[in-house]
Amino acid sequence: MQQTAVRYKLIKKIKDDKFDEENLHHYSLLVQLGTRDFQTAIVDTTKNRIVFFEDYVLSDLRSADEVFDLLKELFESHELLSAGFWKEVRFSIKNNKFVQVPDLLFKDGEEEEYLRFNARINPDKEEFLSCKSVKSDAVTVFAIHKELYHWLKKLYANTTLYFLHQSAALIEGVLQTESYAGSPLYIYVDRFKLHIISIKGDKLVYYNQFAIQQFSDYVKYIMLVLKTLHMDQETSQIVLWGYIGKNSPHYVEFSKYIRNVTFGQRPKHLTFGYMFDEIQDHHFFDLYSMNLVQPVTVS
Repeated sequence: MQQTAVRYKLIKKIKDDKFDEENLHHYSLLVQLGTRDFQTAIVDTTKNRIVFFEDYVLSDLRSADEVFDLLKELFESHELLSAGFWKEVRFSIKNNKFVQVPDLLFKDGEEEEYLRFNARINPDKEEFLSCKSVKSDAVTVFAIHKELYHWLKKLYANTTLYFLHQSAALIEGVLQTESYAGSPLYIYVDRFKLHIISIKGDKLVYYNQFAIQQFSDYVKYIMLVLKTLHMDQETSQIVLWGYIGKNSPHYVEFSKYIRNVTFGQRPKHLTFGYMFDEIQDHHFFDLYSMNLVQPVTVS
């Protein structure tokens, strides 16, 4: 346990004074897992209020098996995550093994075949799932580590468990909360990854994610997408969420190349107590948007 503990670090924790461990049956547990980080939040569904939040950074993880082993250790030492009597649990995976399929073309049971067009998959080690985007008329098909999938099903056998993908939460979050004039380019700066979304007429036009090796990659990929979508660098509006501070050196450098940047707001379906004032509004948009997605119930 001592060796594993140094491989994850709690960056931020907030517990609302209205949080009550006796009311877990009224709470929705949100869990989001990537290869570099992990977040969890608890929503009081009677008030649509976030009452608990944690953000962790993970390190030295080279495979899905290592991520799974570390996650089990984190759960075992956590005060709440292993509780089994939530109103519902939503688990979101952050990976590049996904594809967006138009709703009219989606056929249940064909998830593996859809993914073969877009990712290298391993049926022996991965489970293939899907979740529905309510407003984009698309289904997100994605892969998840098979042992992790079955472990979570066993852990949360006494509650309703949903699985979804980060991309679906981001897309649905933008579709259900955006209220900007024109057709901005929506950007989510993740840890070591960039997500870019374009919406026109309440419909998804473009979504992609890009791996980031150095800061200049952010600007390179944004310029590439602007050009692809025939958007002007000088006049097009950019709405920005994610891990970038409003006064950070990265943002100052970013603004030299990308004009008309507006920081995005939190999703409107949730409320936050004063304790969350220490978190900038444009952070954790993917986590907050998880309960906007229409996931598939795990049987």
